[in-house]
Amino acid sequence: MRRPTALAHAASAAALAALLAPVPAAQADSAGRTAAATAVIEKVPYAMDSSNQAAWWTPVATYKGRGQYTYFAFNEPGATAATHRPAIARRDPDGVWSRLPLLDKSGQQAEFPDDNGHNQPSVARDGSGRLHVFASMHADAWRYFRTEAPGGDVTDHAAELPDQGVGITYPVVTTAPNGDLYLAARVGAGADQRPGKLYRWDNAAARWSTVATFAGALNRSVYPDDLMVDAAGRVHLLYEWAKAPATGFRHQLSYLRYDPATGAFTSSAGTAVTTPVTPGTSDVIQDLTAGEEWSIDNAYTGPAVQSAKLTLDGSTPKIAYRYRSADGSGNFRVYYAYPSSGGWARQTVYAGGQTAAALGLTWDETDAKRVYYVTGSGTDRVFAATESGGTWTSQPAAPGVSADRLAVRRDSDGNDVLYLPDTAHNTLYYARR
Repeated sequence: MRRPTALAHAASAAALAALLAPVPAAQADSAGRTAAATAVIEKVPYAMDSSNQAAWWTPVATYKGRGQYTYFAFNEPGATAATHRPAIARRDPDGVWSRLPLLDKSGQQAEFPDDNGHNQPSVARDGSGRLHVFASMHADAWRYFRTEAPGGDVTDHAAELPDQGVGITYPVVTTAPNGDLYLAARVGAGADQRPGKLYRWDNAAARWSTVATFAGALNRSVYPDDLMVDAAGRVHLLYEWAKAPATGFRHQLSYLRYDPATGAFTSSAGTAVTTPVTPGTSDVIQDLTAGEEWSIDNAYTGPAVQSAKLTLDGSTPKIAYRYRSADGSGNFRVYYAYPSSGGWARQTVYAGGQTAAALGLTWDETDAKRVYYVTGSGTDRVFAATESGGTWTSQPAAPGVSADRLAVRRDSDGNDVLYLPDTAHNTLYYARR
């Protein structure tokens, strides 16, 4: 069911070279903004459903074979306006796209109801070349699809997961250097608490197992944001807390590290912690501020966290997140945080206006950290911000593309691969910079 297609749209770095110099982040929403040197921008040649939008997901995977391969998990339009069909768009090193639908037990493409912010896919490639996709779960039983071997069909393997019949939400997945996978998700649909659990795919044994319930507390729900594995195999987790059962506004953005070699969980300072951690025992990056309340009111206007992403500088975690403070005129500003003196230091990346619930963060040898964010309005809405001497500067990351969501993965060649949904036009873009 694959279908190779020619590139639909490309922009070379040379075509962008005449653009102006970068401007400070505070001015990044003005008419004088400039484009970053993006090497490639392409329209993915498959229709995208408007439901293909989330903040927590990990919808991009890359692999270096004879060149760089990219895998985009996304929602295609379903049979009706209220449904979607998950698929993978694969880009090979020659720039040719092919499509891999997710097949249900009957052999037909799986179809699910739309649920913006929940029913979106995450993808990873294991060390044996198998693709794994988690799709369309909002307190649903596992919806998990994978290939049996490289190049095979992507079929239903939900029965292979632990915790059968338990509601799963917000699955985020990553590949370890040894080819294993790690998956974090919120588990359960209880009114009093919804904890976070960590799972491992043993690549050699081709088997999933539960690592631990890493976070949970009475009257609280866990919202996984991201996870990564460093060169030593340690798993770095990023998550938020909310008042149970659920809300669009969260609090106490937190970090946790797991070492498979010892089975120990620690804070960023290396202090051992007992799992499941609670809000009181978590390594909190952004604590409560004046006027902040635990509320399940989705019209709540007070201080809150909403979306965060993680990268690693070696084994050191670096965090980008959106936070709405009491003095922010209702806007979610973008912040950058890193461990410092046993706690967390924070810098303001962007405070020039409202942002969307979409972030990315990579570590570059030249620019160091790159924070990607989406503004609430404008012609170019996707920006990349870098820092020098404590000052953050922003540039459009994909000029001319009217994307309103994003995800980012860094490939093994040191390129940032951007996943850019334009939900107003049902279009998905690929960019590499």
